[in-house]
Amino acid sequence: MTVQTDIPALMADIGARAKAAAAELAFASAERKHAALIGAAEAVWTRRAEIITANAEDLEFGRAKGLSDAMTDRLMLDEDRIRGIVDGLRTVAEQKDPVGETISEWDMASGLHIRRVRTPLGVVGVIYESRPNVTADAGALCLKAGNAVILRGGSESFHSSGAIHACLVDGLTSAGLPGDAVQRVPTRDRAAVTEMLHMVDTIDVIVPRGGKGLVGLVQREARVPVFAHLEGICHVYVDKAADPDKARRVVLNAKTRRTGICGSAECLLVHRDVAATLGQQIVDDLMAAGVEVRAQGLNGSVPATEDDFGKEFLDMKIAAKVVDNVDEAIQHIRTYGSSHTEAILTEDDIAADRFFQRVDSAILMRNASTQFADGGEFGMGAEIGIATGKMHARGPVGAEQLTSFKYLVDGDGTTRR
Repeated sequence: MTVQTDIPALMADIGARAKAAAAELAFASAERKHAALIGAAEAVWTRRAEIITANAEDLEFGRAKGLSDAMTDRLMLDEDRIRGIVDGLRTVAEQKDPVGETISEWDMASGLHIRRVRTPLGVVGVIYESRPNVTADAGALCLKAGNAVILRGGSESFHSSGAIHACLVDGLTSAGLPGDAVQRVPTRDRAAVTEMLHMVDTIDVIVPRGGKGLVGLVQREARVPVFAHLEGICHVYVDKAADPDKARRVVLNAKTRRTGICGSAECLLVHRDVAATLGQQIVDDLMAAGVEVRAQGLNGSVPATEDDFGKEFLDMKIAAKVVDNVDEAIQHIRTYGSSHTEAILTEDDIAADRFFQRVDSAILMRNASTQFADGGEFGMGAEIGIATGKMHARGPVGAEQLTSFKYLVDGDGTTRR
């Protein structure tokens, strides 16, 4: 770990270099950015043994720190997960370059021709916790969108993130782009986070990716604009018109596939008409899979308390409740949700339409697992996070969402009366 006592000086230097790199990257060709991403993907695969060795150091650190099994799973890298990182980099590389794209254009009676075109945001600061793959995802997406990025990963993933970051820099330099376009804060010192939140002269937007504590800190203290990625308190509502086979399969996947990700289901809502039959079958399925079901109106592992609703467990635990109808399910989600992802399981189009119209979360699903709340599954290759706010970006934040726009106006000696 780099020892750095003067954190303000360190961060000021990183910020200045990022701003300079952003100015150059803003007009880099699509071909060079593509080459940089492909080079990074090749470097990650070539150096996978080095990355796994670095990850072993992080796992040891995490165990000593007392990380839960779910958080340890988030941290762990093996060859399959590294292949996923490589595939994500390649997918982002092959996507259409958003920079310079004309969003809309029109002519005015005055003789002006006006175009609104995509442009980079500038410098993006990403603050994240234990998932080292975010290093690659965030770096790739910011690069694709013509932004420089400053990455501040969690202390648990320090070595893994460092090894992956080195591969991103390799890709940049091999393509003739500035290595400073993707920088990593080289210290675990939390004072660096505070500095980032105040760097209004060099950082254009902050993206926090982590738990409620991290996101809350960023939202309270940041002077830089923030794309909020709040908790993933995801609900699954089993309607009275749900297909039993689909419902049992989807709920089990939504909770147990990976419990430590933000798309994991944290609350099961069941229509009263099917609570004793299908609802109880689903609860039994979950308990048989090792899930602790904190239930209200169902025979679960333990009775639910008020504190169990609106809780992000990130573990083999789920809250469950019987509701009278779709409207009560909607009201429960409005009360306890985090505006991340909600699913309805039903064959009734009217119930599904009502759920889609009246629930105001970033992602709504019908007859599909909430574990699909992921930029890669949305065809974005990767994501920098799931934005749960409503300003600028919402839902999976991919390369396109990491751009702003400007107006290009053409005239022909045109003057205004």
